[in-house]
Amino acid sequence: MDLILWRHAQAQMLLAEDGETVLPFELERDLARTLTPKGQRQAERMAEWLNQRLPDTTRVLVSPALRTQQTAAALGRKVRTLDTLNPLASVDDLLAAARWPVSRDPVLIVGHQPTLGLLAARLLTGQDQPWSVRKGAVWWLRSREREGDEQVVLHAVMPPDMA
Repeated sequence: MDLILWRHAQAQMLLAEDGETVLPFELERDLARTLTPKGQRQAERMAEWLNQRLPDTTRVLVSPALRTQQTAAALGRKVRTLDTLNPLASVDDLLAAARWPVSRDPVLIVGHQPTLGLLAARLLTGQDQPWSVRKGAVWWLRSREREGDEQVVLHAVMPPDMA
């Protein structure tokens, strides 16, 4: 099974009314954040790279956050929005949504840090470690069986400025 993790592209910051102080996390306001012009360019470049490589059967699962919706829209494919992929989602939420490792088709998750980094670390090392996935970047993981043993390999990492 292929599991592709795509962190949303660069988005507007969540600021206080004075325009300077970063507010504590507020889910409702956070979900409404939009991509910056740079983020839109990042999403378009990465979408072009992905569309050259993803099979037509790829399931695209997206967080309800506006910035992830805008990132995924650059693909021009049918997507499924799952509330369980919100910025507070756990690694287990993402694995369940993807049906890892038994899904027949590749799965692309458009989501958030720190969960995407934690997920990559768990699948590749067996431990939840705070790995960083850059804004707009893709990590492509592949599950395969070798001599009766399930292995996860890192197929590709693509930052948005290289796509």
